[in-house]
Parts: sequence; C-alpha cells; structure tokens
Amino acid sequence: MVEKIILRGSPEEIGRQHGKLGKNEVLKSLETYERLFYGYQQYSWKEAREEALKHVKAIWNHDPDLIEEMQGVAKGAGIDFEDVLALNARSEIALGNYKAGRHPPVDGCTAIATFPPAGCDTIIGQNWDWKGCQKDSLLLLEIHHPGKPVITMVTEGGIIGKIGYNSAGLGVCFNALITNRKTDQLPVHLALREILNSRTMPEAIANIKDGKIAATASFIIGKADQDGKGMAVNVEASPFGLDFLEDGNGILVHTNHIISDSVKKGVEDRNEFKWEDSMLRMKRAQQLINVQLRSGGKIDEGAYMAWLSDTLNAPNAINHFENQSSPEHRRMETVFSIIMNLSQRKASLCIGKPSENRYTEMGEIVRQ
Repeated sequence: MVEKIILRGSPEEIGRQHGKLGKNEVLKSLETYERLFYGYQQYSWKEAREEALKHVKAIWNHDPDLIEEMQGVAKGAGIDFEDVLALNARSEIALGNYKAGRHPPVDGCTAIATFPPAGCDTIIGQNWDWKGCQKDSLLLLEIHHPGKPVITMVTEGGIIGKIGYNSAGLGVCFNALITNRKTDQLPVHLALREILNSRTMPEAIANIKDGKIAATASFIIGKADQDGKGMAVNVEASPFGLDFLEDGNGILVHTNHIISDSVKKGVEDRNEFKWEDSMLRMKRAQQLINVQLRSGGKIDEGAYMAWLSDTLNAPNAINHFENQSSPEHRRMETVFSIIMNLSQRKASLCIGKPSENRYTEMGEIVRQ
C-alpha cells in the first residue's frame, strides 16, 4: 500500500508539498515519460516540453490555480515548471495525435460502474494499466483546498489530476483513447482534477464539454448524496464533441476504444488492438456483471474485486499482464486497481495486479 500524503493550503503550497514529499515519485515519472514520449512519438524531452507549453494559455484561462499548483510541484521537487507541465500533458503528447503504425501502445484500463437498479450502492472502479515501472511513481493524495471538496486521489508523481473521489460523494474513473487529433486546450489529466474539484455532476461535466479538453477520453463519473441516492454516467469527450453512453439498467463498462458514433465524427479511433484487447475486455466485464446479477449475487466491493482480478484471455485480460512478445515500451500491465463506493464514502486500493495482491482501504497510512 502506498502511503497517503495530506496536502493543505493554497495551490502553490499544495503543489510544493506534493513535489517535496513525493520527489522520488516525480523523478520516476520524468524518467518513464522521457522514454515513452520517444517510444511513441519520437519526441525528445525538449520537444515534449515545447508541446506541453502550447496548453498554458488554455489552462490559465480555465483555472489559474492549476498553473500555480504545477509551479509549486516544480519548486518542491527541484525541477522546471515545463517538466511538470509535460507530465500533466502526457496523454496529449503520447496519444492525442497518434500516427497509425508507429510503435502502437498496447492498451489497458477497464472501468466499471454499477448503481440502482443494478445494485443498491453507487460504485465505480477500474484497473489502471500502464507501464509496470510506474508502480514506483504512485502517490495517494488527500488534498485540502479551502472552498473546495476534499479530494482523495491516486496519481503518478507530478501529475495533479487523475482517478479518485471527493468529500461531496463524486468520483471519476478514466480511460485513455488513442486518436488522430488533439487541440491546445485543457489536458485531460487537468480536466480530471477539475472534475474532482466539483460538487455536482453538472459542474463536473461542464469542465469537459464544448471543446474544453485537448484530447479524447472516456470518463465514468459517479455521484452519491449522503442519503445514499446516486447514479453514474459514462461520457466520451473529445475536443470536437461529447456524448453520453447508454447504461444497461445501472451498468456501465468502458475500456480503450471509442464507442460513440457521434464522437467518431470528430476523431478517428487509432487503437490498433481494439478487437483483440479492448473489445474483449469490455465484453468480458459485461459478462461477469450479468452472471452476478442473474445468479442473485450481491453487487458490492467483493464483486468488483472478483471482476477486476479476472484473468481470462491473459495476458490481455481485465487483470492485465505484460505481453513479453511486445517491444519493451509497449509492455503494459495493471499498475493499480481502485474501487470507490460513493454511497458509503469508502474506497479500496490494490497496488499491482489484483490477482496477485490484496486490496486495502484507502487512508490507513498517513504521511505529512
């Protein structure tokens, strides 16, 4: 289990604590992404920084606090602001203008949501599949910014927005989507942070509509009130359009291909492993949920643990393993798994593959 770091204060102070207390994790992220940006797009680190700088104006116009927090991370870790910016724009740099046939990454990430009538509670969860070495970059952050909900988030060192939930009962899961087009608007990881800064679902969605985000992604956003009533939505959003995907009576599943025909009108899906990886993981997750429902099984955290540990079709399973036959920079695996019961305001985290490691309630260890 990674240690939780509690961050408090102004955006600059929150960032400085992140950079100082998580310095080793930030440096690990820099090391990983310098290799990946070159492996995916043949960008040097200098070129990656230059690409990231294209987003500064949009970030500042959207929320200057994001700039100040990234500046704080840089100061705390003793690196340049442009380094931190490149980490936060990593999806846009690596995946947002992807050239088909150029060392394609093996996709990953399976996200699930269940809510009434499928189950009593509103639960969202996912496996985050990426480079295995990024286990050493993971940070569990609890962020206290006056006037905003308290955020509990799992992220990579230096990245100020990712997967988690907040004290208002709102949470988000995320699937990267590989496309041929991007813009210079808000990077999707910073959009994730703005979602987690939101108290309501309409507020959260406002951050990703009307071309506000720079790259295409899938967001599963859940919200539960203190009385336990809740729901979840699956939004595929691109710089050129947004669409809500239909839920199957309280069930949502997303992997790493574009489902919406509307979104496909603006961008081309460049996932070259769609049929043998992403599509099969999605269908397998749907099958597991339907079996649970038809057998009368309870939809709870235990069910999610079983689903996210599933190894059918390995190595390209929901519980993803490295494919040793792929080039090194294309070898992906489940780095962490998270389950968030928004109705009960609790969450569990597994570092590494859930088929091999245990889930722990988030918040057991505190580092300040």
